[in-house]
This record gives sequence, structure tokens and C-alpha cells, in this order.
Amino acid sequence: MTVEKKPIEVALSSSCLFPPSLPETFSTAVDLGYDSVEVMITGNAISQEPHDLKELVQRYQIPISAIHAPTLLLTQQVWGRAWNKMQMAAKLTQDVGAQVIVAHPPFRWQKTYAKNFVAGVREISEGEGVKIAVENMYPWEFAGRSMEMYAPHWDPTRFDYDWITWDFSHAAAAGVDSLEYLQKIGPRLGHVHLTDGMGDKVMDEHLMPGYGRQPVAESLEYLADTGFDGVVCAEISTKGKNAGERDEMLLETLHFAHRHLRR
Repeated sequence: MTVEKKPIEVALSSSCLFPPSLPETFSTAVDLGYDSVEVMITGNAISQEPHDLKELVQRYQIPISAIHAPTLLLTQQVWGRAWNKMQMAAKLTQDVGAQVIVAHPPFRWQKTYAKNFVAGVREISEGEGVKIAVENMYPWEFAGRSMEMYAPHWDPTRFDYDWITWDFSHAAAAGVDSLEYLQKIGPRLGHVHLTDGMGDKVMDEHLMPGYGRQPVAESLEYLADTGFDGVVCAEISTKGKNAGERDEMLLETLHFAHRHLRR
């Protein structure tokens, strides 16, 4: 008896909408045919409240598959101290029924946080019963010099994390090959940010998949062939686009994902 493989879920990140709007993220995801939503925690009160998020899930009849912890430079003031952010993200993930927390590694100036980060992530993950997937980042560049801004490092494959989030745009900014890294990560891959990058700018670009130099198509096909059981989440930049242009980009991204995930 042949067991049919479950299709890999494709989510829409709330970061794809600019300016960000959670109700519009949910309605856009439903209208375009996405399977679920990734909520990035920001200063917006709705993003922080399980009651409000569950109300959106009920209203639009689409689940939340991932919570992005407020570990970005622009969300340093959200939920206070670093470990408090992770604890609150874990509780929110449980409350809304999401599958995974996406977390950036600490910045270098967060020395105490960085020192115990690998063990601390595992402790919260096991204690709260949630999957915390640490995201790959990239070196920053100032005055033509590369600087390491993340600790213990921008590359999570160097450490014993249980779960890793892979972002193609960040890989482009770091100058690494995503397919090679996904093969190295293997079963520790917990989440994917679907995007792309040229790799010739200082920061990440979050281009549409297929518009950069990363082997995104080949990587998605590899995930489909190897039975990846996580979520692939669109995380492209639509800044400066009107609603119609934005939706065309998000629909093309979804079709790209479906085609190469063999759906």
C-alpha cells in the first residue's frame, strides 16, 4: 500500500505587507490561496495578543503556522529583556496553535544572552513544548569591511541547535549556497523563509524567488523529494508597491512554491 505524501504547507508572512497589517495579511493569504500565516511580533498590539490573533484565525478560517519572535533590531523594545521575548513568544505559539517559533541569534552586544543562547533556546523549547528554529543571518559590512554582528555566529549550522530556519535572502547576503546548506542541515530544518537575493548588497534584499542568484527552485525540489515536514513561508519585500502589484508578487511567489514543491 502506497502512502501519499502530505503536501508541504506554504505560508504568508505578515512582513510581506507594507505597511504591515495583520487583518490584511490574513485576508490576502486566504484570497491568494496560501495555507497559513506567519505572524511577526512587532509593536502592533494585535501581533502580541493571543485573543486577537485567534479572532483573526476564526474570522478568516486560516491557521497561524509560525510566530516570529521580536528579535530584530527594530523590535528590541518589544516584550523587554531578551529571554522574556523568547518565553512570551513560546506561550503565544502555544496559545494560537502555531508549529514553530522563528528566532534570530543575539546581537554581539547582548553578551550574556549570547553566552547561553544555544542551551537557553533548548531549555525553553523543551520546557514549553514548542519548536524554536534559529534563523541563518549574515555578516554586515561597514566601509568595505565585513563585520560579525551576531553571536555566537550568523551561521546556525555551527552549533547544536535542535531546529534551524533557513532564509534564502540571508544566504545570498552571506555568500553561501542554500542547497548545500539544506543538505548539511538535514532533519534539523524546522522552517523555511521563501525569498531570494543577488548577494551583491550590504544587507539582505528579500527578492521574489527566482529573481536572485540562490538555487531556490532546486532547494524546494530537494525538500519535496526528501519529505520535509515543516512550512515554507513567503517572506518577500513589497515595499513601495500598491496593493495590486503586491498581490501579483505574492501570487507569483505562491505559484513558484507550488511548482517546485511538486504540488
